[in-house]
Parts: sequence; structure tokens; C-alpha cells
Amino acid sequence: MGIDSRSPGWLGSAALVVLVAALLLRPWEGLDGGAEGPASARTRVVRVVDGDTIEVRIGGELEDVRYIGVDTPETVKPGTPVQCFGPRASRFNHRLVEGRWVRLVFGVERRDVYDRLLSYVYLDDRFVNAELLRRGLGRTLTIAPNDRFARRFKRLEIGAARRGRGLWSACET
Repeated sequence: MGIDSRSPGWLGSAALVVLVAALLLRPWEGLDGGAEGPASARTRVVRVVDGDTIEVRIGGELEDVRYIGVDTPETVKPGTPVQCFGPRASRFNHRLVEGRWVRLVFGVERRDVYDRLLSYVYLDDRFVNAELLRRGLGRTLTIAPNDRFARRFKRLEIGAARRGRGLWSACET
């Protein structure tokens, strides 16, 4: 028994199919930010730059994204030597997100002085910024107005330091 386009009921069935498809595909996702652009976006990580910076494609443009609230030791900053635990933080970030789909939730302040997007990064249900701190792969870096998770991040940093995780046991602090 198929849908008969001559009967009035087929229109309701077609509307139901469109509604279900819209709910599953969520085409409005990433479009909730008004004139300043999206407040969040789902995108694939094109490249991991280091422990706290990734490159993604948004709207056809390559964008560098800096994780909000976490600062991992340097590995690629010009004129700065590779810092203790930097390569480990970078490798972890590579393994975790490179080539994967992530959800970016942008900060109140959208860009830093280097024109990088500032974002909280989620891989499925994993909060990447928090995961780096929990594992001792970075320190907190709170810069208002992007301080939504500052207390949570500080608790994670303190917990990692107390347990001697990551850089807290391997590096001079």
C-alpha cells in the first residue's frame, strides 16, 4: 500500500517525512549566533597544530581554533623552545581529535589577538578542553569574558597537580 498523490492524506505524510528528516539532520545547527556568526558549529578537524590549537574548515574557510581556558606547553611557537610535556600534549590532541568531527562552542569573545577562533571543543560527549587539564597536559588560562568554565577548569588543574599527572610530575612548575 503506497501513498496515493491523489488523496489528501499524502500531504500530511510528506510533511511528516520532512519534519523527521529535519529533526535528524538538524540543518539549523551552527546557525544560532545571529549577526556575529554561529555560537556553535559542527566541523571536522583538518589538522592539529599543537596541544591547544586545531585547524578546521567552517563555511569553506580554514580557521585556526584555540581552546578556551587551557594552555598546553609550546611545541611550535616561533622563537620559543619546545617546552616540557609539550610534545605529549600535542600527541594526545592529535590522537583524540585529528580528522574527527567535533562541536565547537565559541566564546563570548570570538577571536584572540592572532585572529584564531576561541572555542570550547567537544568530541561526542568528551569535553576536550577539560580532558587536557584532567590529564595534566596543560594549565588553566582564564581570560575574561571567556571564563564560563574557569572554576571547573581550576578544579581539574588542581586535581591533576595533586595526583602528579602529566606535566605536574615531569616538569618544573
